[in-house]
Order: sequence, then structure tokens, then C-alpha cells
Amino acid sequence: MRIVVLVKEVPDTYGDRKLNLQTGLADRAASERVLDEIGERALEVALSHVDAHPETEVVVVSMASEAASPTLRKALSMGAASVLQVVDEQLAGADVGVTARVLAAAVRRVGFDLVITGNMSTDGSGGVLPAMLAEHLGVPAVTGLSSVVLSDDAVSGTRTTDHGSATVSAKLPAVSSITEALPDARFPNFKGIMAAKKKPFETVALADLGVVLDPASVAQSIMTAVEAKPPRGAGIKIEDDGTAGEQLAAFLFENRLVEG
Repeated sequence: MRIVVLVKEVPDTYGDRKLNLQTGLADRAASERVLDEIGERALEVALSHVDAHPETEVVVVSMASEAASPTLRKALSMGAASVLQVVDEQLAGADVGVTARVLAAAVRRVGFDLVITGNMSTDGSGGVLPAMLAEHLGVPAVTGLSSVVLSDDAVSGTRTTDHGSATVSAKLPAVSSITEALPDARFPNFKGIMAAKKKPFETVALADLGVVLDPASVAQSIMTAVEAKPPRGAGIKIEDDGTAGEQLAAFLFENRLVEG
């Protein structure tokens, strides 16, 4: 089995994340850049399967700038067999529609039985890429899984919603996305870090994938406005003059934080 895991370099969620007010894009130079945690969890799902089935191959695919290469190598040190990185200046500012098309071409290039990705990235939070990717690849999508079970010919798991949970499955080949309910990713050990230096790391451009983009439509979404987040306002301060309990209860009721 060949499992392709999609990962993404994102601004560290523990730091300040800012938008470039001219472009509307994330200012990636404003904070440390790391592998998205949800992508690491997706990789952990694949690597856990490898632990029990050593013949399985895990390939990591990402679309990012050339500067992201050192970050992506962490996936190799964690246990992935190889990385395919798509780097092309034409992709600057690409929206999720273009991203899905390019990633689908990259996945076809490496070949796959299963694609695993996070349900949404922490920078864009689009949440639609897994379904769009499956549409481009012409395979079923099993999305939003809080548990995953892999067999030789199928993927299944639990999808939890506000209204309950359901067990969903699909025959391979397929695309699957997972949620943060899955376990944290493993830490790279010294052996993995040393082995990563010898593992294949391929960088390709759009021409290598046979993808032709219209420069005028790289961003097919329309952004009407962008502005900085307003400063956080001061909260309501209650001083105890003997009626603090009543004031607090009134505040909770007024804001529908409790029910009478």
C-alpha cells in the first residue's frame, strides 16, 4: 500500500499570526513557521499503519515555497519514506481551488492507494480541500474522521457531528481527512533524523506536473476587504459591594450563558 499524506507549513499557532493588509495573505515572515499540527496527526495515522504493516510506503506531498523545505524534512525524520514538494512562483496567492488542482496532479505523479490529510489547516481554515481533491482524483472521500481503520482494500472510521456520530467507509483508492481527535504525532528520534538526510526529497514545478495556470486566475476567490483585527476591548469589571453575586448572575443571564 502507498499512503500519501498532505502536510503544510504554517505560522506557529503559539506566536502572533498576522495578515498582510495589502495582499490579504498570511504574513509568514512575522512568526516561526512549522508543520501544521493537523498534518502531523495525519502523518501519525499513516506511520501507525506502517508500524503494523512494514511493507506500506508513506509519501509526503506539499505545495509550498522553497523556503519550506527544511520544515518539510521533519516528516522524513518522523518516518515518511519520501517527500514531493511543489514549488512554483506562479502559485503565490493560490486559493484552495487552485491548490486542490495542483495537489491532485502531485498525488497522481507519486501514485496512491490512500490520501490522508487534515480536515482544515490552521492558517486558512478552508476545510474543503479534501473533498475537492477527491473530486479531482475521481475517488471517494471519507472526511472528518475522529478514528481511522485501514485494511488492505478499504478505509473506515467515525465521523462525529453536533447531532451524533456515524461509521463511514470507502473502498480504496480514496481520500480521507482526520480531525484533532486523532493522537498527537510522534517525536523524531536521533535515528530518524539521521536517516532523513538520505531519503528522497523531490522538488517539482507546475510544468513537471503538466499543470497550466492562467496568471490572471491563480486566485479564483474574490476578497472584497481585509483589515487588522481590532484591539481587544476591556471586559466588564464587577466590584463586590455586597451585590457581586447578583450582578454576575444578571450578566450570565443577559448573555445567555446560563438558563433559568
